[in-house]
Amino acid sequence: MEGGNQTNSFEFLLWGLSEQPEQQNILFLLFLWIYVITVAGNLLIVLAIGTDAHLHTPMYFFLASLSCADILFTSTTVPKALVNIQTQSRSISYTGCLVQLYFFLTFGDMDIFLLATMAYDRYVAICHPLHYKMIMSRRRCTLLVTACWILTSLVAMTHTFLIFRLSFCSKKIIPDFFCDLGPLMKVSCSDTQVNELVLLFLGGAVILIPFILILVSYMHIVSAILRVPSAQGRHKAFSTCGSHLAVVALFFGTVIRAYLCPSSSSSNSIEEDTAAAVMYTVVTPLLNPFIYSLRNKDMKRALGRFLRGKVFFSRGQ
Repeated sequence: MEGGNQTNSFEFLLWGLSEQPEQQNILFLLFLWIYVITVAGNLLIVLAIGTDAHLHTPMYFFLASLSCADILFTSTTVPKALVNIQTQSRSISYTGCLVQLYFFLTFGDMDIFLLATMAYDRYVAICHPLHYKMIMSRRRCTLLVTACWILTSLVAMTHTFLIFRLSFCSKKIIPDFFCDLGPLMKVSCSDTQVNELVLLFLGGAVILIPFILILVSYMHIVSAILRVPSAQGRHKAFSTCGSHLAVVALFFGTVIRAYLCPSSSSSNSIEEDTAAAVMYTVVTPLLNPFIYSLRNKDMKRALGRFLRGKVFFSRGQ
């Protein structure tokens, strides 16, 4: 059946989160709570930053953008997984699968690009503090985030179009709990060599180039911090970067494992791939609000003021 001629009646079957029937209720409650906490936590970050003028700075603008992307990212996969668990169904329509794939790639790549942008922001703040306000102007910050959205949309559109051209065998089980590039290529009945090459080069570039830029940024940051004579100054500089580094390590570690490390089609390998996918699609968006708020005094104060109803709309010093 040709990809371009497949209709809404064509369905895929998803492997899901577990093959064990007795685990389904536990998984449903666990992932429901994780989803609610993830959305609520990231939404609180966005609202606290938006309503407190003290946090209207480039660093928090990028953090709010990351929280928005995380809400959309986790909402692309988890609700469908919850519905499938509750209805004891594994099905997803062909159209629904491609739509999920497009938005998953868009918001997932947006996370990657935003983490690189945040590293650049910290590099400018620590290595070029006198020129920080000029370099990271409001206009430039807006352009950076807009460029990230445009690039991620184009990358996602490219991958989705190439998947659309493939043929698929009826009732094939996608070895994951959502529609992703690798699992979809595994169940295709046609030649996927072009898709694999594009995934290797374009997908690899989307992951590795930002990752390398982050590493280079932090090499310069660490070098600059070590030259600070005051121990208190070094501690403050390291503390502003610690949260970001923790998120980068968690997110990129699991993404690189999922996309750049080959796996077989065995049951154990599928379970390992699913576990890696859960880490970067579910766990990382859950932990981001806690990592950034618990390690950041300004963020904790802003959240406290917001929850008490004391918000600051006027620009503070």
